[in-house]
Amino acid sequence: MAGCKAVKSRFLLAALVSIVLSGCVTVPDAIRGTSPTPQDDLVRVMNAPQLYVGQEARFGGKVIEVHSLQGKTRLEIATVALDDGARPVLGAASRGRIYADVNGFLDPVDFRGQLVTVVGPITGVQEGKIGAATYKYMVMQVTGYKRWRVVQQVVMPPQPDPWMWGPRPWGYRYGPGPWGWYAPGPAQVQSVVTE
Repeated sequence: MAGCKAVKSRFLLAALVSIVLSGCVTVPDAIRGTSPTPQDDLVRVMNAPQLYVGQEARFGGKVIEVHSLQGKTRLEIATVALDDGARPVLGAASRGRIYADVNGFLDPVDFRGQLVTVVGPITGVQEGKIGAATYKYMVMQVTGYKRWRVVQQVVMPPQPDPWMWGPRPWGYRYGPGPWGWYAPGPAQVQSVVTE
């Protein structure tokens, strides 16, 4: 009976931790926008752009080029999928390019090659060029943006559950011997997108 209570307690603790951690993934205020679900499907928008003019959208990806124009800065962004926190997903394939117009001056040195997420209304489409090829860009007026950093993070392999080691009433244990063994393997280094 005591073993059952311990298993239930561990399960409840794990459920509580997962609920708390799931609440930690939020969209930063700067790119939250005003719509509960900003448009984020560039393929859908480009199939019928006239239907989406005026709708709020949120896109993110890598800034390919920065154009300083009169009174605004135009970011050319190769968009990728966004995660639940509106961060660009590293290694994701480009979904297409957009022009994101930001009021005022942004220094190209600070944005070219960086990951960003932008939010604001879609204003239409405009033809441009990628190399010698003509390309149709979706254009949006940016009301908020967030520049992201990519950092290296060491991820430790999963550790054994100390409550599951050794002999059990049902005869289950890890590895040979009365107390079992655990071979976790090497730590991994991975890149993550952060504020």
